[in-house]
Amino acid sequence: MKFLDQAKVYVRSGDGGGGSVSFLREKFVEFGGPNGGNGGRGGDVIVTCVDGLNTLIDYRYQQHFKAATGTHGMGKDRHGAKGADTILKVPVGTQIFEDDNETLIADFTAVGQTLTLLSGGNGGFGNAYFKTSSNQAPRHANPGQEGVEKWIWLRLKLIADAGLVGLPNAGKSTFLAAVSAAKPKIADYPFTTLHPNLGVVSLGERDFVLADIPGLIEGAHEGAGIGDRFLGHVERCAVLIHLIDGTQEDIKTAYKTIRGELFAYDEALAEKPEILVLNKIDALADDEIKDKVKVLKRLSKAEVMTASGATGKNVEAILYRVISILDETKREAAEAARNQIDPHWAP
Repeated sequence: MKFLDQAKVYVRSGDGGGGSVSFLREKFVEFGGPNGGNGGRGGDVIVTCVDGLNTLIDYRYQQHFKAATGTHGMGKDRHGAKGADTILKVPVGTQIFEDDNETLIADFTAVGQTLTLLSGGNGGFGNAYFKTSSNQAPRHANPGQEGVEKWIWLRLKLIADAGLVGLPNAGKSTFLAAVSAAKPKIADYPFTTLHPNLGVVSLGERDFVLADIPGLIEGAHEGAGIGDRFLGHVERCAVLIHLIDGTQEDIKTAYKTIRGELFAYDEALAEKPEILVLNKIDALADDEIKDKVKVLKRLSKAEVMTASGATGKNVEAILYRVISILDETKREAAEAARNQIDPHWAP
């Protein structure tokens, strides 16, 4: 299945059905009076978050969605039925934006969330509705209200516990394949990965979701390379695993480039917990590893871990570090939620 994380679609709610102008016509009933029914309400456009989807590929082949028109009213006081709703099914992590692609309408973070995006037009009143003591034979009815239409953007941001970031060929796909059952494409040239990959990492009785984000280059936040679209996929990650290719000579620039792109895209993204890893140590001598670790420690002012995704060396230690950070993040979130509750409040 192809991966699609952004789509522009047209949605329109249904028109309301028109009211009916009708009079009772029966034998021996001289003044039957009006009996025109009301029109039915137009269908709504509803967005619902469902399980089993991880891409917006369905909206690659259909971009127009229109709800049904309400049924028109008829004689004998028969009211029209409501028009059928149109339901857009989206995966977890989908955001809906206005046509300007900036104004956020909704953010779906859990299965089962539902939003009525556009309401259908009201049905028109039939002439029976307008009957009064002074106007017992009204000869007019209301037309149904028109539905509402708009263009919207659907943007998917993967929900993963941890995200792999780094320059192209840093070994992210190899790392993901080593720790999970995911089978990303692996090759010895840049931009092998063209879309994010997800894998479930199991460690003892614990597991978490790890996302492999395609390689970033300088200027990615402005659309360079594959672009800034994939930076959005790490916004929801609780921790970032920053892989540095140990076989390259200029590891300073490699580190600064990724950190600069994260900061330029969103300051909050750059402040996320980060595990800095010197990767591909199986291709380095011990002296080279020590020297490059010192350089990265001096730059990042944080602990630097070493690993080899190809051989699996030190990979398990990194995973345990991820789990400890995830646990700490959950504790902090729970504590913050408790602090927001006023202990003196009572219904």
